[in-house]
Amino acid sequence: MQLMNFLHANPLLFLSFITLISLLIGSFLNVVIIRLPQMLARAWYKMSQEYLTENPQTPTLPEPYNLAVPRSRCPQCNHAITPWENIPVMSYLFLGGRCSQCRHKISIRYPVVEASTALLSFLVAWRFGLSWQTLAALTLIWSLITLTVIDLDHQLLPDDLTLPLLWLGLTINLNHLFVSPTDALIGAIAGYLTLWSVYWLFKLLRNKEGMGYGDFKLLAALGAWLGWQSLPLIILASSLIGAVIGLSLILFKHRDPNHGIPFGPYLAGAGFIALMWGKEITQWYLGSTLS
Repeated sequence: MQLMNFLHANPLLFLSFITLISLLIGSFLNVVIIRLPQMLARAWYKMSQEYLTENPQTPTLPEPYNLAVPRSRCPQCNHAITPWENIPVMSYLFLGGRCSQCRHKISIRYPVVEASTALLSFLVAWRFGLSWQTLAALTLIWSLITLTVIDLDHQLLPDDLTLPLLWLGLTINLNHLFVSPTDALIGAIAGYLTLWSVYWLFKLLRNKEGMGYGDFKLLAALGAWLGWQSLPLIILASSLIGAVIGLSLILFKHRDPNHGIPFGPYLAGAGFIALMWGKEITQWYLGSTLS
């Protein structure tokens, strides 16, 4: 209680604390982003082997393989990453973006994820202050960051993340944290059915799939967290952002228009906007429309 009162009386210290913790969380998110798809692929491969053959073979990933072990290593020379080489953002700068042993280039995505996690967490803490809403919103934002990068890499939104996020949204709103339980439940149902309907309409018209089931579940989760009232903003914002980026890739990067573009990152970005400024945007829009 004394710590809470101290942080409440010193908002700058509170924001600094959240930013520092979020840098460490961002480092962990990098691990989840890299390993979770591999863990799922390993599990799927094992299940398929058990189903199809009498003598199943296991993948050649190390044993055991999860978010904790094996220890992080350089993919080029297998050098074990030391603690001082794993300081968020700073280690990347000190090492010049290269492995300390083989000097192989380290992807800039690692510090970008860490810095983005810290920045977005800072904004959330600034927006909601020292409250239960901040704690819940941070959990949502960290999940959205992880889902965004995984979807960009693999065009996959794992059930291991989307379904717990959906149930957590329904649970936290039992106490009206962001919206009422009724609005959260309707948001989850409407979020899923909206994209499910678009999926089947597109499939009937074009005879091919336009999006994955993970997109339905992510929008359902956002509806559970932010209520059904947030869905029009999320759908409109994600569609506009997706259309602009998609057209830019086609026009300037000469990308094949038939090549799939993950929709999850746009839903996640629109979800962040709705979380932070959804009520203000809706009120502004309704005021502009009625005036």
